[in-house]
Amino acid sequence: MDLMQHIQTVRTRIETAALAAGRAPEEITLCAATKVQTDDTIRAAIAAGIRVCGENRVQELTAHLAADAYAGARVHFIGHLQTNKVKQVVGKVDLIQSVDSQRLLRAIDAQADKLGVRQDILLEVNIAGEESKGGCPVEELPALAELAGALEHVRLRGLMAIPPISGGPGANRPYFAAMRQLFVDTRGKMSDNQNDMDCLSMGMSGDFEDAIREGATLVRVGTALFGPRPPMGAAR
Repeated sequence: MDLMQHIQTVRTRIETAALAAGRAPEEITLCAATKVQTDDTIRAAIAAGIRVCGENRVQELTAHLAADAYAGARVHFIGHLQTNKVKQVVGKVDLIQSVDSQRLLRAIDAQADKLGVRQDILLEVNIAGEESKGGCPVEELPALAELAGALEHVRLRGLMAIPPISGGPGANRPYFAAMRQLFVDTRGKMSDNQNDMDCLSMGMSGDFEDAIREGATLVRVGTALFGPRPPMGAAR
């Protein structure tokens, strides 16, 4: 099965899951997770209809931007972002999905101020409390959202989460449901940008259909589109 067929298969699965949940398939954005993919593979995916690419590593993002590999698509940063690499990301991507601390949030705001831009962000929540995962603890989300709403050079668009590796169909639905409730509660408390908060990013290749059933508006899919990832260093 070639890349175009993979993309169509994933889109069909998205449509089926959305309709089963009583939702319009158009509500769901497919973000192609392009970690360790080559410039040519990214270009081929965009030519086949991908409109959002998600990058995990700053070094790969920078290289793909220099090669103009994302032409024709929006770019999201979906991996862990260190504060010392904020300058390489802010103003260069449409959305930073992985903001998980006040320190990082303030660094993004400061860099956006220098550039004269307003950076769209999502707040990443460690919904299962896993020590190995990024994301802010659930109890710290209200303060982080309040700060995001107060800063002038960021725009809070919603929330993101990476639940545990799926143990099978339905295993992560409780986490997705909890994220949906957090999204609703957080948006309800925002005084100025409730209308800006329109993105709930959750669900990956192994569980995106369950995420859609629980309210995801964006799913991040890599393996189901591109197959098993090549070894690091093989890209380009």
